[in-house]
Amino acid sequence: MVVVGVAVAAGLVATAAFYTTHQERSVLAQNERTMRKLTESVIEGLQSVMLAGSADIAQGYADRLKRVPEIDDFRVMRITGIEAFRDNSTIEEVNERRGEEAFLPREEERVVRILEAEDAALKTVLETRRIVTLYGEDERGEQTLTFLSPILNQDPCHKCHGSAKPVRGVLKLTTSLAQVQRDILQARQDSLLVLAMALMGTMLLTGYMMGRSVVKPIEQVTRAMSRASTGDLAHDVPVKSGDELGRMAQSFNVMTSELRSTYDGLRREQDKLTTIIRSAGEGIVLTDGEGRVVLVNPAAERLLGKSAEQIAGDGLEQILDDPEQMRAWLERSDADGPATVTFGDRVLQVFASTIHASEGHVVGSAALLRDVTEEKRLEEELRRLSTTDGLTGLYNRRHLDATLETEWHRAMRTHEPLSVLMFDVDHFKKFNDTHGHDQGDRVLQTVARLFHDHLRRHDIACRYGGEEFLGILPATPSSGAMAVAERIRRAIESAEVDGLRVTVSIGVACVPEMAAGTPSEMVELADAALYEAKRSGRNQVRLAGTPGDADRAS
Repeated sequence: MVVVGVAVAAGLVATAAFYTTHQERSVLAQNERTMRKLTESVIEGLQSVMLAGSADIAQGYADRLKRVPEIDDFRVMRITGIEAFRDNSTIEEVNERRGEEAFLPREEERVVRILEAEDAALKTVLETRRIVTLYGEDERGEQTLTFLSPILNQDPCHKCHGSAKPVRGVLKLTTSLAQVQRDILQARQDSLLVLAMALMGTMLLTGYMMGRSVVKPIEQVTRAMSRASTGDLAHDVPVKSGDELGRMAQSFNVMTSELRSTYDGLRREQDKLTTIIRSAGEGIVLTDGEGRVVLVNPAAERLLGKSAEQIAGDGLEQILDDPEQMRAWLERSDADGPATVTFGDRVLQVFASTIHASEGHVVGSAALLRDVTEEKRLEEELRRLSTTDGLTGLYNRRHLDATLETEWHRAMRTHEPLSVLMFDVDHFKKFNDTHGHDQGDRVLQTVARLFHDHLRRHDIACRYGGEEFLGILPATPSSGAMAVAERIRRAIESAEVDGLRVTVSIGVACVPEMAAGTPSEMVELADAALYEAKRSGRNQVRLAGTPGDADRAS
């Protein structure tokens, strides 16, 4: 609007300036024409007076013309620039030419020079014999218009003045341009008034038209865009024209319609995702690119035992109270699978990662928490069932073989002693036949419990098969193994099972004290010692390699 207003104002000012200048020139030209006519009339009147032989009244005629309001100065000059009718030189010349005293001389003479003889304007008048116009200022500073008009030497003048000089004199007429200037000033004021009214009218009309056709539609689009920026996409802009603004409004309506459709689709997907996240059994904690927690589902609150506000306040790194470990998970570049941690009374699988955009910058982080407490319990139970004996709760034969193999190779590598003790219940078959298999099972359970309880913490108690048991004693020499075996024998001997007493016979083998090249050979040595204990009367402990073992080996 400012640009349009400036352009319109410039056009109007230029028009007004052109019109004012034209009017000024017209006024000045009209005034000049008028004064030119006046000058010509004065010359004709003066010539009429002179031709009538009334030269003596020419000066009075000239003096009366000075009193005309429009005339500031009126002078009749000879071609030398001296005012005429002030001395007797012309009278004497005329009387001499006529040979008579046609004109009486003046009693009082005075030489008044109006212009210098070399004055350029005077010379121009004499050379061109045309009126010369001069603009100047008087002593009051007002502009004046001066006409220098030649008085031609016509045929009727030759009688008195001769024909030698084509110009007899010059008439100088000066008029004030004050009234003309006032007229010009009034014209300028009128032009400025008209210009101001035109400008005001133009600006008001332009403002009204632009407000109606441009500003109002733009404001409607702007308000709609402001509402759209706050999420209100239900507002359409009315399309009232087919111009650029109308097409802009139509494009805006199409854009908001597409945004509404997209937004509705995103909202539905968001609702689905929110439903999935909030109903998920796994805990989910998400952050934005600045590390602020932006989402915590109920499962995360339940698994961590913290409120969503506390989790958001502490940050993602503090959810498991181990920020260093969480930072390590978030910073790792490759996916190593979930980490399993114990938090409180739960075992959790933790998936933690930092999410990067395709450009490489971080857009957020995520942590997925999965409660695997029951799975771990079942896994341990399954592991226990796969490695223990169902009746006695001791390790089974498969676990025995694997463990003995491991301990054997460790002993061979470290040169530390390794001992095994092997025993069974004395007369168990007879006992089982007499009291029944259920009672026999209870006996085996009691023996197994006492066996386990009287081993050291790092020793391994296993059921070898039937009523036979085997203990693995790492880093234990034969003397220590014999002491452990004796302690077990006495404990079983002192115990009662439903009022019944049982005893056991124990064989002990140890490497490298004894020659055994494999774990199986070591078990065979312990079994031979067990046989020797039974042959020697049962309820005793025998060390492999003592007298009597050779018979068993053969």
